[in-house]
Amino acid sequence: MDFFTLVGLLVTLYLFVYIVSLAVTDCDLGLLWASHFREKPEILKGKVVWITGASSGIGAFLAVEMAKNGAKVVLSGRSVANLKRVRENCIAAGSNATSLMVLPFDVTDFADHERLFLQVVQHFGKLDILVNNAGRSQRAIWENIELDVDKEMFDLNVFSVISLSRIAVNYFEKQQTRGHLVVMSSLAGVFGAPFSGTYTATKHAIHGYFKSLMTEKLGGNIDVTLLCPGPVFSNLLQQCFTSEKGKVFGQHMRPTDKRMPTERCAQLCAIAIANKLDEAWIGIFPVVPLCYVLVYFPNIAKKISIFVGAKQIQDLRDSRQTIKEKPN
Repeated sequence: MDFFTLVGLLVTLYLFVYIVSLAVTDCDLGLLWASHFREKPEILKGKVVWITGASSGIGAFLAVEMAKNGAKVVLSGRSVANLKRVRENCIAAGSNATSLMVLPFDVTDFADHERLFLQVVQHFGKLDILVNNAGRSQRAIWENIELDVDKEMFDLNVFSVISLSRIAVNYFEKQQTRGHLVVMSSLAGVFGAPFSGTYTATKHAIHGYFKSLMTEKLGGNIDVTLLCPGPVFSNLLQQCFTSEKGKVFGQHMRPTDKRMPTERCAQLCAIAIANKLDEAWIGIFPVVPLCYVLVYFPNIAKKISIFVGAKQIQDLRDSRQTIKEKPN
């Protein structure tokens, strides 16, 4: 066997293992490797972690996951009742009550960010990890979306994140301590999700902001992790933005929907955070392999998308066609 034949066989074997791995896992291969061979979430013990949007969904389960692994957790969201419920779940998971802080607020109240940040630091003496999880999705036909909806979504999904994160970066730099910014993005930030034009735009904007920050801080004391889950069980569809200002989507997920359990998503997010991964793709088959094709083979992806159609892609995302009306 000559050298080039050996190289060809090794490449073929590598591609085979790569494809098979994607077919049987629920995350990208970097996160899969980290989950088996790198740091476990236990390494976060004693870290002060501030989670926005912690009152429900992925944020609530991530808070429990962090508490279970010994982190000191700040729980933020708009619903005091829900935050207290999450706090009790954290205690049930093994956290000490003194390791938990409930700090309700609306992330779009930008003027209050500095005061709240200082309150967190004064309470625990430091902040190690800021998890920007607060945000909402959208279901709407692109050309029907009101500009006021675009503005409101960017305030929530982008500008609130940037505002709080800049305060955190300045704090980490001033204290000359290592800090970690975690942002809950979405696989919609990796490709163009249909019937969620503004939401997709906000997630692409998040990637632009924080990938720029990654480059600026290379070799420095700031770590950045972009979490990109696909379909996950939550109250997302009920609270979705639509094309009209002030109107929510109001649909509910069904137990039979093909979505990742929220607890599993939170576990994978915790692993990504523990290993300070730059970006993590999370989703049940075939979502992650599809994203690989969309990102790394765009010409093939376009032909597949044309053949399959936007409605079928939406069906993969929501387990049904949640947008049925035709464009005006």
